This record gives sequence, structure tokens and C-alpha cells, in this order.
Amino acid sequence: MAGSAPESARDRAARPARSPSSPKGGAIVQDDPYRQWLDNEILAHQMIPLVGELWNRQGIEIKVFGKSLVDETPLSIMQIVRKGNMICEEDLDFPVYRELVDVISTMGLGLCRIDLGKLVLRYTHLGARFQSARQFVRSELGEEFFNVDRGPERPKDIVLYGFGRIGRVLTRLLVAATGPGRFFRLRGVIVRGRGDAEDLEKRAALLRHDSIHGPFSGLIDSVPERSELVINGNRVKFIFADDPSAVDYRSLGFEDVIVVDNSGRWRDRAGLSRHLRPGVSRVALTAPGKGDIPNIVFGINDDKVGDEPILSSASCTTNAVAPVLKMLSDEYGIRHGHIETVHSYTNDQNLLDNYHKAERRGRSAPLNMVITTTGAASAVVKVLPELKGKLTGNSIRVPTPNVSLAMLNLSTERKVGRDELNDFLRRCALHSRYQKQIGYTKYPLVSTDLGHSIYTGVVDSQATLTHDEHVVIYVWYDNEFGYSHQVKRLVRKICGDTTPEYIGAPLSD
Repeated sequence: MAGSAPESARDRAARPARSPSSPKGGAIVQDDPYRQWLDNEILAHQMIPLVGELWNRQGIEIKVFGKSLVDETPLSIMQIVRKGNMICEEDLDFPVYRELVDVISTMGLGLCRIDLGKLVLRYTHLGARFQSARQFVRSELGEEFFNVDRGPERPKDIVLYGFGRIGRVLTRLLVAATGPGRFFRLRGVIVRGRGDAEDLEKRAALLRHDSIHGPFSGLIDSVPERSELVINGNRVKFIFADDPSAVDYRSLGFEDVIVVDNSGRWRDRAGLSRHLRPGVSRVALTAPGKGDIPNIVFGINDDKVGDEPILSSASCTTNAVAPVLKMLSDEYGIRHGHIETVHSYTNDQNLLDNYHKAERRGRSAPLNMVITTTGAASAVVKVLPELKGKLTGNSIRVPTPNVSLAMLNLSTERKVGRDELNDFLRRCALHSRYQKQIGYTKYPLVSTDLGHSIYTGVVDSQATLTHDEHVVIYVWYDNEFGYSHQVKRLVRKICGDTTPEYIGAPLSD
């Protein structure tokens, strides 16, 4: 009818799904899942340019229950929404996602991150109180989201020391997270080698194609005369040096550099201090730090970053289990427990039987399960001192290339049932301060299903066991990709990234 108000996505979603007539004139099907699928796929197609424009032009990153939608396909967006429905245990309407992206794109927001899934969840329950979707979104976002001048005058320079498994995953994540580049830019990589064109091209090939993480998403060009790789438009200088003391950062035009040491060559203050040269301000280690080096598990103790010049991101296992242990300790109390990790083999093991300073690790990694030690229990205590003297730990290296599993065998201070415990962990993954670290699944997954997880640990609810005050919890973790997300978060904080982030308050609030 002329002059009537336009129909909102919430109104459209309330109608039964439209169904096409039979091509031969048959009866109209009233409930057609394929028609609904096509409608949602069209909406996902429409969202992609909006998400891309928000990110690349304004630095507004759109997520759905923690997973970024930047550079996703229509089908992957639909899958991300479906997984979000699983964790919040609600069937959120896809048209509402499309409607709220439209609203966000017209609000004149500054640099920010918005979890669209959390926004849709709250709008589904609270939207009727508002005259429009725009009014609702405005009520959810504070004034800090409208600051269009956020960001330093010059982004920090990031240099990776090492270009192995973690170094190359970090390169992917840092380049993808650059956006408008207001807070940091990946500027250089330091490696040992000849430094000729052939060497540079081999590094480029290892970044382009990865047997575990697949092809690089984007374009990589080699510029041998400048010893550079241009990675999605980012000019990254490759510096060939055997020691940090050989690098003159200022002659390269780098200033106030943050060095991320992923080489594993040094783990103590004396060794890592080699990086603190003119032009370098901070050092972040991607391994457990020894001695008095602060071990930071982002989300738990990142408030201790301060001005400390040398920091550690702890280990992948510590990052996987510490958030879950913290939540359990606060809610149920932990009397004592054992952490057993089933860990994919790593580069410090031998492909075939050969000498190794650790006896069992000398045996062929692709052919054996190898019992070994782990510092996870002691490392957790550095982050969670309240668990001192309560944990033991051990590890089994297994013939898989990536994704590991931690089994938390714990005695709690009070009884808890399986359903109660799983629901508590699900809610932790949805709304706790550790929602970026703790994932949750009720699907019967295996290790390859957890590759590229954005979480440092994913609770497998189907495997949870309880008996009075005794609980066993299984936590999956991508020991490369999930851990590197934690390193990226630490780098962002060191860079002074104060980007506001909308993650939605629990509905009970």
C-alpha cells in the first residue's frame, strides 16, 4: 500500500518461508527449506560488500560470536551463523543479521569491532522495546564507538624474528588484521640464510602454500632487489642476520619496533635482551619465558603488560587450559588435578629415529606416540598462582601435524553434575571475560575439525565426565592457529590498540 512503512527484517522473518510454485503448475509448498536457503544465501551475498567496506574504509570489524566476517564467503558466513546458534542455543533469524549490518553501515562509526551475533541475540529479545533497529543499535553502542579520530599518528612497526610455523601463521594473522593500519604494520622479518633471490622466493613459497593451513588468502609478490615480499599490499623487508646485534633498524627506517621472537632460540632475559637495540622498544616471545619474564595469557593477566620491555605469550597449552581452569576455580574450586596433553608432533622431534637430547623425542615423530614432559602445570601456576601445588602435568606427542587435546582431570570443592557443568562452560564461552579464549561445541568432533579455531581452547561437551566432586573436561586447541591469535592480541595491546569492542551484555542484565 502506498505510504505504508517499509517492512523490517524482523517482520519478514516472522512470515512463513516463501516457496516457489511447482514448475508444472503443482501445488505451492508451504514449507520449503531450499527456498529459505536461497533467501539466506542472497542475504549473505549482500552482506559481503558491506562488511568489506566497513573494514577497509572505516576499520570497523564485523564478527559473529567471535569469528570475523572479513573475507568470508556467503556459505562460510552461513556456517558461522549456524555455529553461533549452537552456542547461544537459539535459532537467530538470518534476515536480522542483514538488517543490522545495514544499520551499522550508516551510523558514522569510528574504528571499532562489533560482534554482530551478540547484537542480533539482544535485538531478538529486546528489539520490541525500540521504535527502530537503528534506535536499538544506538542504545547498545557507547560514545566511544563514534570517535572517528582514534589511533596514533604513526602505526607501530612489527618485526618477526623467525619465520617458522608460528612466524608464518602470525604473518597471515597480522596482515589480515591490519585493516586501515592505524595501530601497527608488519614491516620486517629476520631470518638466517643467504639473502639472495632464491632464498627469498623459498620463503614466499612457504607462505603461499601450507600443508596444514592451506593456501594463503591473498597475493604475495617477491621484490628481490629490495629483499622484500609485498603481502596483500604490505611491504615486508626480509633481513638476513645470524644475530639481533647485526640488525640496524634505524638505517632501515624502522622506529619504536616491537620484535616478536618466534625462533625459540632464547627464552631468558639475557638472551632476549639482545633484541633491545636502538629503534626497538619491546620484545614479545612466543614461548614460555624463563626466570622473571612475565608470562602473559591474554584475557587472564594481560593487565600486567605495562611498560615491561620483554614479555612472553606462554605456551599454546597454557593458553588453552588456563582460561578454563580459571573459570572452574572461581566457580567450583579446585582441590587438585592433573593435566594430560595429547599434542601433535613438532619441529623439535625427529622424522626418523636419531639422536636427541631428550631420549624419547629422538624416536620417529610420524610413527610413534611419545611420552614426554610438559611445563604446562608449572606454567599455569605462573598465570594462576592460586593453583600452586594443586596441579601435575604430562604429555603424549602423537603422529598428527596440528591440533592438540588437553584432558583436565580435577577434584572440585563441591559436587557438580554433567549438564550443569556443560551449561556453565557454554555460558563462559558466550558471555564471560574469557569468551575470546574459550570455545564450546556439542558436536562429536575430531582433531582435524578444530583446525583454524579462533579460540585457544574449545570445550568438547560430549566428552565431559562428572562424579560428585570429580570432573574430567576435554579441551581441543589448534596449537598453531589458536595460539597465534593470542599472540596477535598481545601485540595489539603492546601497540596501544584501544579500539572499542561490542560483545553484548548477558540478557539477564
